[in-house]
Amino acid sequence: MKRLVDIILKNWLLTALLVSAAMLAIAHGFETFAGLSPCTLCFKQREVYWTAGFLAAAGLVVERIPAGKRFAWLFSLILAAVFAYGLYLAVYHAGAEWKFWPGPAACASGGGHVSMDDLTKMLGKNNIKAPACDQAAWVFAGLSMAGWNALISLGLIVASVLAALRARKAA
Repeated sequence: MKRLVDIILKNWLLTALLVSAAMLAIAHGFETFAGLSPCTLCFKQREVYWTAGFLAAAGLVVERIPAGKRFAWLFSLILAAVFAYGLYLAVYHAGAEWKFWPGPAACASGGGHVSMDDLTKMLGKNNIKAPACDQAAWVFAGLSMAGWNALISLGLIVASVLAALRARKAA
């Protein structure tokens, strides 16, 4: 197990890029194959992984430049901050689903001035249902996708910080 952790931390930028791509692929898979439409907070959480993937890819390029290897720790530290924002979004989303606090007015199931009936009548369709940030569309082992994302984000923060410390020592 220690050997696996060492390999992951040594290659953290590549790992972060692959994990970000996997998280985006999983979210897209749920949308495409399970028909789960993302809400506003779901899209914001995806933006975190797009940003992390871009930063990890940029870090991999910089790392290949002779003088750039010494900046690998900085990219890992920035990734930790990006994943921390992702954790914040995921906890906020999960809390809205559990009704601990209200979600954003833009996607709350009870908010807004126009009812779904008004919208469906206007569009002439009866099968339209806007995704709501305060309703979990999928739950596994007691956690929604936002809850699982929070746990994954926490792990990514820890790994990013450990990789940054490791790379800083090596620089």
